[in-house]
Amino acid sequence: MKIGVLGAGMMTESLAAGWIRAGHDVLIGARTPEKAEALAKRIGARSGTLREAAEFGDAVLVAVRREGLEETLAAAGGALAGKPVIDCGNAVDVTDFSQVTYQDGTSMAEEIARLAPGAHVVKAFNQAHASVWAMTPPAFDGRPLAVPFAGDEEAKPAARTLIADLGAEPLDAGDLRQARNLEAMAIVVIRLLFSGYDPHSVFAFTSPGRTTEAFTSR
Repeated sequence: MKIGVLGAGMMTESLAAGWIRAGHDVLIGARTPEKAEALAKRIGARSGTLREAAEFGDAVLVAVRREGLEETLAAAGGALAGKPVIDCGNAVDVTDFSQVTYQDGTSMAEEIARLAPGAHVVKAFNQAHASVWAMTPPAFDGRPLAVPFAGDEEAKPAARTLIADLGAEPLDAGDLRQARNLEAMAIVVIRLLFSGYDPHSVFAFTSPGRTTEAFTSR
């Protein structure tokens, strides 16, 4: 798969390096071209403009801070329309660890869908620090990390593939509205990290998988 990446930070380095090891072709674009070029050289990717990365990918990872989201998506233009777009970011105010929401209480992933009309957005990889995604594979006590994702059905096949290709287990958490809950969950981990916990701190899902019947409240 060809993967375009918007952003050249720690998450990009860990995720894109894993996908390259799995045989994918990656092109990184960033608001600072020099950062994209240097990172691409380190991990064996290509580099280009944000627009070029958006056009290149069969799927596109958005890995930018919320402050740079609008500028990044504007630079990508309409190239994200019709494509799976994976958002790994978190909108959190680290001064008090409150969730930052957008129009009508929507998530960062839903804001991407608003700013990039026609894109098929899915939230994934936001639950753990970049160092977790650099693990080969991300496993704890011999069990692969289960990675919750939520978003448009059109984007879910790409998300499942990219999660599995890191050696993790995809865990479908619902439609794009559930991204609000995934972002809220991540704040628990982020707060722990800021208080000095090991960066490998994660939510570890230990269920063996889906049962034959859905649970109903009684």
